[in-house]
Amino acid sequence: MSKKIVIIGAGPGGLTAGMILARHGYDVEVFEKEARVGGRNAPLALDGYTFDTGPTFLMMSFILEEIFALAGRDAATYLELVRLDPMYRLVFSDMEVSPSSDRRKMEQELARVFPGSEEGYRKFLQREKIRFDAMYPCLKADYSSFRSLFSPNLLKALPHLSLGRSIFENLGTYFTPEKLKLSFTFQSKYLGMSAWECPAAFTIIPYVEHSFGIYHVIGGLNVISQAMGRVLAEQGGRLRLSAPVDRILIEKGTARGVQLASGERVFADEVIINADFAYAMSSLTGDSVPKYSRQRLDAMDYSCSTFMLYLGIDHRYDIPHHNVFFAEKYRENIEDIFHTGRLSDDMSFYVQNASVTDPTLAPPGHSTIYVLVPVPNLSFPISWETEKERYAEKVLSVLESRAGLTGLRSRIKVKKITTPEDWRNSYHVYRGATFNLAHTLGQMLYFRPHNQFEGLRNCYLVGGGTHPGSGLPTIYESGRISARMIMEKHAAGKK
Repeated sequence: MSKKIVIIGAGPGGLTAGMILARHGYDVEVFEKEARVGGRNAPLALDGYTFDTGPTFLMMSFILEEIFALAGRDAATYLELVRLDPMYRLVFSDMEVSPSSDRRKMEQELARVFPGSEEGYRKFLQREKIRFDAMYPCLKADYSSFRSLFSPNLLKALPHLSLGRSIFENLGTYFTPEKLKLSFTFQSKYLGMSAWECPAAFTIIPYVEHSFGIYHVIGGLNVISQAMGRVLAEQGGRLRLSAPVDRILIEKGTARGVQLASGERVFADEVIINADFAYAMSSLTGDSVPKYSRQRLDAMDYSCSTFMLYLGIDHRYDIPHHNVFFAEKYRENIEDIFHTGRLSDDMSFYVQNASVTDPTLAPPGHSTIYVLVPVPNLSFPISWETEKERYAEKVLSVLESRAGLTGLRSRIKVKKITTPEDWRNSYHVYRGATFNLAHTLGQMLYFRPHNQFEGLRNCYLVGGGTHPGSGLPTIYESGRISARMIMEKHAAGKK
């Protein structure tokens, strides 16, 4: 009889683990509280306009290809990927930069905007490739035991971690202009940290972008999760939508299954948690995991949150697919987000104009505008019920004045706002911390909640709250790691 696997949540990590395990003969059942798969990678459909709920950048597409291959499928059969060039537009108050993953084009762009920086860029690619090659095997391994800290791969990578140095400081070894350094470090806020505090090891993120490119999936990145759900079903797995889990059934420190909100109990040999980590510990396990008590959860470091606008408009604007706008006083804006908990008048924000690449997302002649503003998480006492509409109007004003979206208000046909409180209440995101646990040195590798969860036997974690961390490629890796550990466990049991 095949082993029974229950998965809580049909997000990217749970679907990855599920379709791999189903392909290898496990009896897989996935429970998802919503009527669709994806979690924060789900589609958001509004009157003929389709948005990605969360992630809009696809990096390291080769990981996705590997995941589908492990499930016995060719990703190209399910997904149409488009490589974006330039990758994105970075807008400062006095200049714009359009980075490319084509090295010749990137050097030309640097010569235009930051003349004399071309040699630093070459050194960046050369040295960061060495770091990436050393660290990448560590992202694929699990760190569920203390001895894993002494694994050959990690020991080999240690000299490349640049301990004690921030990503901003590390970029200073390649570039002098501050705005050029910011052009290679802005991604750090999505790891839950400022560029001045984020560990230098994460310089591999801009390296990955510049070396492997950024992709869009026709239909939106949400199509990836939909395709994974199809593969899961094709391999015999069962997906139960609109079936929220009320709690994990725990007996003497061992996960035995789940109880649904309906009262139904489903028992299993292994339980995989794809819910937001801190939410799961505070709401699904009762008091059964003392290591992650509410007091301990509150002491952990979390990412920022995001204020979102999803706008369906009756126009096509001539701006690139991805656009990042920096506050005039960027460092003060970062301090407001992570430390003082204020809503900056001088804000940084991101705009996706995906219809310029993908006409399937909106009616003919119309387009989707996705806006993300990094804001403090719910650790800070901001009343979003009071601020929601006022802040939305402020964002719309900035979009019209800074983003080139002239007359935007008059063109809006549909609008949806998501605040940090909505992330918490509708998506079960602890503190509304959209990018999960921060990636501090004390919350990386062995010090992050383990894939083979240390708090419960027969329990595994996938998603941004476990190793290797947040972001679609690393979430896929978390699913692959947990699936592999389960298969190795039961293969060993047969010997």
